[in-house]
Parts: sequence; structure tokens; C-alpha cells
Amino acid sequence: MPIIVGQDTAKTRKTICVNDKSISFYSIPAAQQAGLGDFSKLPASLKVVLENMLRFEDGGFSVSVDDIRAFAEWGANGGKNPREIAYRPARVLMQDFTGVPAVVDLAAMRDGIKALGGDAQKINPLNPVDLVIDHSVMIDEFGNPRAFQMNVDREYERNMERYQFLKWGQGAFNNFRVVPPGTGICHQVNLEYLAQAVWTDTDQDGNEVAYPDTLVGTDSHTTMVNGMAVLGWGVGGIEAEAAMLGQPISMLIPEVVGFELTGEMVEGTTGTDLVLKVVEMLREKGVVGKFVEFFGKGLDTLPLADRATIANMAPEYGATCGFFPIDGETLRYMRTTGRDEDRIALVEAYAKENGFWRDETYSPIYTDTMSLDMGTIVPAISGPKRPQDFVALTDGQTAFRREMEETFKRPMDKEVPVAGEDYTLSSGDVVIASITSCTNTSNPYVMIGAGLVARKAAALGLNRKPWVKTSLAPGSQVVSAYLEAAGLQEDLDKIGFNLVGYGCTTCIGNSGPIQKELSEAIATGDLVATSVLSGNRNFEGRISPDVRANYLASPPLVVAYALAGTMDINLATDPIAKDKDGNDVFLKDIWPTTQEVAELVEQTVTREAFQTKYADVFKGDEKWQAVETTDSETYDWPATSTYIQNPPYFQSMGSEPGTISNIEGAKVLLVLGDMVTTDHISPAGSFTQSTPAGTYLIDRQVPVREFNSYGSRRGNHEIMMRGTFANIRIKNEMLDGVEGGYTKGPDGAQTSIFEASMAYQDAGTPLVVFGGEQYGAGSSRDWAAKGTALLGVKAVIAESFERIHRSNLVGMGVIPFEFTGGDSRKSLGLTGDETVSISGLDTIEPLQEVPCTITMGDGSVKEIKLKCRIDTAPEIEYVENGGVLHYVLRNLAKS
Repeated sequence: MPIIVGQDTAKTRKTICVNDKSISFYSIPAAQQAGLGDFSKLPASLKVVLENMLRFEDGGFSVSVDDIRAFAEWGANGGKNPREIAYRPARVLMQDFTGVPAVVDLAAMRDGIKALGGDAQKINPLNPVDLVIDHSVMIDEFGNPRAFQMNVDREYERNMERYQFLKWGQGAFNNFRVVPPGTGICHQVNLEYLAQAVWTDTDQDGNEVAYPDTLVGTDSHTTMVNGMAVLGWGVGGIEAEAAMLGQPISMLIPEVVGFELTGEMVEGTTGTDLVLKVVEMLREKGVVGKFVEFFGKGLDTLPLADRATIANMAPEYGATCGFFPIDGETLRYMRTTGRDEDRIALVEAYAKENGFWRDETYSPIYTDTMSLDMGTIVPAISGPKRPQDFVALTDGQTAFRREMEETFKRPMDKEVPVAGEDYTLSSGDVVIASITSCTNTSNPYVMIGAGLVARKAAALGLNRKPWVKTSLAPGSQVVSAYLEAAGLQEDLDKIGFNLVGYGCTTCIGNSGPIQKELSEAIATGDLVATSVLSGNRNFEGRISPDVRANYLASPPLVVAYALAGTMDINLATDPIAKDKDGNDVFLKDIWPTTQEVAELVEQTVTREAFQTKYADVFKGDEKWQAVETTDSETYDWPATSTYIQNPPYFQSMGSEPGTISNIEGAKVLLVLGDMVTTDHISPAGSFTQSTPAGTYLIDRQVPVREFNSYGSRRGNHEIMMRGTFANIRIKNEMLDGVEGGYTKGPDGAQTSIFEASMAYQDAGTPLVVFGGEQYGAGSSRDWAAKGTALLGVKAVIAESFERIHRSNLVGMGVIPFEFTGGDSRKSLGLTGDETVSISGLDTIEPLQEVPCTITMGDGSVKEIKLKCRIDTAPEIEYVENGGVLHYVLRNLAKS
């Protein structure tokens, strides 16, 4: 399908000649010459959005000349002009946890449009969609040569229904490709192969057009590709589905914070240490809803792999994206990773012609700026609960002990015997050490560094401590290629870091079970067991149900902590272990030099390796090729499936939208604190048979061994609504000292969230949820919003919202509200016994303040004002329709 562009092209559409080929493009300098404004000092990241406006202006795409002029006003106003615009990304990226429910929704929409008298073929992605299966492999087996194959076999056993469904989707929908299991992590595959920096396509007249490669993804770490100057960020599956169906993303022109990097990294530090410092600084600054663009002389020595690491963690510092403009390093990386030479030439020519190129003269206007000298970076980790909790290794053991004891109220010196073993466990001991996640496995400098630490350690006779579950899960097969070429995989194997799979694994909670006796010892002693991983998230309850404290670290440090077996150590000064002769071994004894790492990267990370590994990226192995599926326009929903079920969203849906009603007599389902993440809200990780989800499966004769994870069952709304707000570490302030998915039912007795919800819905009682600051931080889990809606929650009232979750709530017809005037759940003394009514919704305008009446448990009444976080006019229409997909479906049926 050709790219559709606007019609008024005379002023801004120009041509560029690359390798004797003429290609059209939309010129920002030409727009300036045409009198539309001065765009010369805009940041490159914002110019990408401006080009989008030029390309779609005056073609029935809700883009006007005033939208274009607004970007000049942004510069004139010092980097601020929050005008609402309609933005259209070039493509969509998905992973299987979020992708399966998205394809379920598309399949359900085909049923829905037929019920409304429409054509099922209208439900097709208009923009290219790539889905990478990377979230399903779990670490059941580790530390031996069989681990990879055994984990892959179990992955297919657990997920065959899902894979059959995805294969059906690949055949049924246009513009939809699936990257099979065992290939890599979606963001790393995107960075190394899918992304092109500058895209080309033919327009409706058959002319070739060049434009910036842009995307949205159903995973928050879609931001990683901004390291390659590809503007992209995470959205909920709901918003992504709307985008792929041609619905623009309604957004405000963002503020852009310029982050200047100066100096150079010093010996002994890594890109991971740098990004952990950046996360700390930007979280303290406050950049939620903003673009961050990196600039400065320091970029001249910063490899693209390090840039991608920083861009990957934009959700951790709260920004919409962390962008790096196109420069010579961008071209070098594209060449190394096997991109076509004509494409590389186009990227350079286009970037220079259209004002996207970074060189020594690059000096744009920013809304605000900050700076970091990379020469000041020290080795560091982050934890134990949040990515922004920066811990410099130079702080020493005393600071670590104090932090642990204050955070978890546990003594560090208590020792608990482990049944059948000759060692004891204490708080601070590492039970999981995992080289995992696209964040760092995309970076050959830290991966080669980890291999060299393993080589030096193995040569001295060191090994992982016996209580540490070690694993290596690269983000792409290319990593294995260069580790093997360097001879380092053998060294990693010697100390327990055998390949366990190509996927997210520990980073998303697929760490698998630890040894039963260790789990029992942790529970018996009420210990704070720890994990250390090279990932991006360390929220409570995410990594393992046996682990309370989680630390983010570079891959070389993950290896070092596995050798030490505890976090309760000062790696800067204390010995890690003893060698085969009984001598103390310190970190400096096994740490490689920058030159050692650089030489091996130069020798083994080759263009040929990338081209070979990505040659048949969509083909898959024999297991994938053997997956059988049906060939049909609509999906034949299997009635007995516990993985895939037809969701209720579009069933019995009328052809016309409704209206937004005031909320009357709502009861409170939960009262939650600050920084409640989508990990807390959305079903994630494993679950037991005693939970509502477990009971559901047991009732359907599914054995506990086959439960799999919540993430793998996102295609079944019955499982997911039972797991919403059921995180083992969530704290509902309606209950004293109780952790987990519990609340008060209509009778005031403690019960599960799901059972209380069903009782209230049976009685026709609407529900609300109260929260604190940064409600919905973290991953872009669409089920955090879908589950909330299915539980009968009509409104979420919090002090502030994280960007993606607020949008997802609106996309499911749940209205977000923010307290005003200094009010909060604490200042109001909320206990959950209140009744809540909100008026003014029948005439709501974007960002309007509305009255709220709270009747307290004792009968007294408090009147407050709430800010309605329906931010834009299109969002009002979404809520009127019951959600964004309902809005799209009705419009497609009418057309």
C-alpha cells in the first residue's frame, strides 16, 4: 500500500539526488523560505515531528498551516508551545505479550464490524507492523549446555496456542509481520535490523518519497531506537492499534530538554554506569511528557551502542524519548550492522539537506538544558526498588547496609541454613544474577567486557556461588556470534552463564523458579534476597517472588556479583572471592581494560555477522515452521482455550456513540500510594493456584505446571481481569499491613479485588480508584487500563499520572482525574469507606476542572475540585464511544 500524503506540496516538496536517483522529500528549509516561520534552531527531534506536519498538511489529515507555524512559535517562545497536533508515525513495533492482545482486539474488531454491517477487510493495519516474539521464554533450566534447548522446548509447549494465533494473524492481516521466537528482543532487532533512520515509500501518485523513520511500539522501551535517530516511544496496545488502523496520535508539541554530554568516559567505567547516572539526574529534574535530546562534544566519543542504552531507559527517567541526532556515528553503526549502502548514503544526504545533521555547528534552542561531564562517571548500580536509585560503588559497604536495613527493616547478619546444602543464606545474598534485556545486551562493549571478566575469573579458578542462579539471555543472535568468535562464550559457560534463550527473560519477570530449598530458606528467615541484572526495571515483585531487592548493573558487574554471591560487599575495596590457591581476588584483578574490550569488539563485531544472522529473520526455526494454523478472514475462537478468548469490548455494541455521564454514588476499590507502577496494576509474572486467576485455571483442569505467566495469557480477558491489581507487593491503604490484591467488599470484609469488583458490578455500583504521585509509571502495559475498565472502575483519581497509562485509561473509557489545590488522599483522610460523585462530565472540555463530592464513612461531606485529564478534544470522543477502538470501529463501519 502506498504512503498517503497531503496534497498541498508545491511549497515544501523538493527532490534530492542520491547515487544518481531522484527522491522526493518534504523540505523544512523550503517551508521556512515559503514564509511559514523560522525553523532553523529547532532541535532535530522536533524537526522530525515538523516534517510529519509538512507531509500530511492539507490532505484531510487534520493538519493545518497553523500547526506548522506553531513550531516556529515554539522556538520564539523559548521552547514552549503546547499546541495539540495530529502525529502519524511511519510504523508500529510490538512484542508478543502486548502483541497477542492487540491481535485479539483486531480479530474481535473484524467480528464487530461484520455485526455492524461493515466489511471485515477494513480491519487491517494501514501502517507496517512488526511483532517480535521475545517475552515468552522462561529460565527453567540454567547453568548447563542443555539450558537453551530445554527452555525453547518448554516455551513451545506452553505457548503453542498463542503461536498458532499469531501465525493466523500473520496470514489474515495485511502489513503484519511476525519475527519468530528465538530471534531476539524486539528493541534490539529494531535497532540492529528493522530501523532505517530514513524511510522511503511510494506515494499515491507512484513517486518515491523519503521521510524520517518513526514509530510507536507496544513496549515502553521502544525508545531505544532513538539512539539511532529514529523517533519512537512506547504507547499502550490500545493506542498502537488505533495508530495502525490509521488513527493519528493526538499529542501536544512537547518541550525538549537538551542534555549536554561533555568529556570522555574513564578507564573502568561502562555505558551502563553512564545511563544510571543520567536516569538519576533526569528523574530529579522532572521530564515526564517531554523529549530529551542529547548534544555536546561528548557525543563525538560516545558509540551508538552507548547512545542506545541511554535512549532505552527513557521510561526510567520519565521522558517520552531520549533522542540522539544523526551524525557520523549513526552512519558507522548502520554500516557495521549491515544496512544497505544506498540507504546509508540517503540517510547522510537527507539529514544534511533537511537540517537533521549534527556537527560542530549544531546549536538548537531547547526548553531547558542540563549537562554532565562523562569523565566524572564512576562504576555504579541502581536499586533496590527503582531505576533512579543510583548507588555508586565508591559509596562502600556501610552505605549499602544502612540503605538495605532502612528500606526493608531486616538485619543483614542473620544466617539461615539451606536444607541439604553446606552453606547459609543472609539478607543481601544474590540468588539471581542475569545478563538480560535489550538495554545492555545490545551493547558489544559491555557484553565483551562481561566475557573478559568471566575469562579472567575462570583462569583464576573462580566460579559462581552455588546459591546464585546465573543466566545469559542475549537480545539477538548476533551477540552469540561475536561472543563465540571471541572465544568468550566458553569462558562464560565455565562460571554458569550459559545461553538460556534469546528474549527478555529476567528483565520482565521470566526468571523462572530458584532452587526449592533456597526459596524455603528465604521464607523461613524472612530474608531480603537480592537479584542483580543488566536490565532496566527493578520494581517490587517484578523479578521473582522470592526476591525483595533488585539491582541494575552492567553485564561485567553482574558476573562479578555472581562470583561474590552477595551485594553486601564493597567491590571497590573488598575481595570478591579466593582463587584456586587461596589468594584473595579483587575486582581490579579480573576487570578488563578499555583497550582489551575495544580490540575484541573491532575483531569480532562485524558487518558479516549481522547480515548472516538477519538473512532469514522472518523464517524461524523448524519448530516455528511446523506451527499449524487456519486460513480464514475471521478467527474461529476456540471455546476451550485458556489463552485466547473473544473479549467483550465490541459485543452488542451499537452503531452510535453514547455520552459521558456523571459519576454518582461510586464506591472505592483501592486507595494506593505514590509511584504505583503498571507492574503493580497489570497482571505480570507468575501466579499461584490460590489466586482468582489460578482458581479459574484449576476449574478448567489446567495443572499448576501449565499455568505459565500472566503475560503469556494476555489474550484471555478472564485471566487478566482476575490478575489486575493482584501484584504480591501492592499495598491497598484500605487495609492495614496487607500486601497483595485485596480490598474490602460491599460487606466491609476483606476479599480479593476481583471478587469485590464482581459483587459491586452485580449491584450496579460504579467504582473509583485513588492514587498518589506518578500513578501508572513504568511499562506501557495496556492491561493496566483494560483490567481497570473490566473491573468496573469508572475513574482513577491521583495526584499525577505517567504519560502512557493516562492515555491508556482514556483509550479504555476510564476517566483520569488529578487532585487540585493541594488535596490528596492523605490530606482528605481517605480510608476507602467513602462514596464519590463527580459532576460536570456531561459538558466536559479538555483539562476542565469539575466538582467532586466525597461522602465520608461517618456521613460528613467534603467538596473538592478535580482536574479532568481528558487532555484533547479527540479524547472526549474516545470516551463518548467507550474507548478509542470503539470510535475507530464505528467510523470504519460507517465508511
